[in-house]
Amino acid sequence: MATLQQQAKGKKDGEIRYLTPLNIETNTKKKYCRFKKNGIKYIDYKNPDFLMMLVNEQGKLLPRRLTGTSLKYQRKVAQAIKRCRHIALMPYVGDLLK
Repeated sequence: MATLQQQAKGKKDGEIRYLTPLNIETNTKKKYCRFKKNGIKYIDYKNPDFLMMLVNEQGKLLPRRLTGTSLKYQRKVAQAIKRCRHIALMPYVGDLLK
């Protein structure tokens, strides 16, 4: 039976080993907020076609890390989608949404 010193001899402190190498691309394009870029100040809740681009197939809001939307506009998008659903322009649950 090997001692702890012998087991730790081959490893560095804090090193994490993975079974398969991670495929992380670090040189991806910088995300941008489409609302800031186009100068949109008000997100219209009466336009469900535009809001459908910010919702996935299940009817859930797409997160900021995927869309690149800033925090200020992500809150406005969430509010607009909630209003649009409330007046039945968009479904709450999307079985076959897209």
